[in-house]
Amino acid sequence: MKRILVIDDLPENVFMLQDRLEHEGYEVITAYDGKGGIEKAQTELPDLILLDVMMPGINGIEVCKTLVNDKKTSDIPIILVTAKTGAEDTKEGLDAGAYDYIKKPFNKIELFARVKSALKLSEANKLLLLTEKRSTFFATVVTANHKIKQPLTLLSLSSAAIKRELTKDEISKDVLISKLKYIDAAVMEITDVLDRLNSIKEPVLSDYTGDIKMIKIDDEAKV
Repeated sequence: MKRILVIDDLPENVFMLQDRLEHEGYEVITAYDGKGGIEKAQTELPDLILLDVMMPGINGIEVCKTLVNDKKTSDIPIILVTAKTGAEDTKEGLDAGAYDYIKKPFNKIELFARVKSALKLSEANKLLLLTEKRSTFFATVVTANHKIKQPLTLLSLSSAAIKRELTKDEISKDVLISKLKYIDAAVMEITDVLDRLNSIKEPVLSDYTGDIKMIKIDDEAKV
């Protein structure tokens, strides 16, 4: 069930929208001022927001700007609901980041047409985000495999050399120390790669081979 947040300082407007939306099968969340609307949007993360423009305190335009600039709520489409009909008013709302604009009084057919359109956008954004997350995950796996393969090979060879040395009647301390140095170096290299990957906040993908991507962690990440 799609969840819609209705923000309006007039209870009768909230009731009317809630009644119509619930009748169409939507779950409705309500807020009666700008501050409460922002809090509800950030905690409930609805699929769509119907936002009144003319409200005391924080008006709808400011609420819209706040939500659009918040990473948690920036992908939620916002439909502004207002009695203003001027072109400048419409431009102001769209410039603030609103997806659409409904003028009061609105009819039922127009309301649901715009709601359905906005919800399609919300669903498309979620699918895009999921696709991006999957691509980043696979690219991270490819990057880790590419960067760690060599030091892992060094670990394996050093371990095998130490085992061979331990089977000898006369064990060379120098040989063991030299192989342990290789192991230490490999561990440090692996740790460095993992630390770099863990510190990346906004991954940048680069070509690896064919259609396969990898995460760019340094200038040598392009292969």
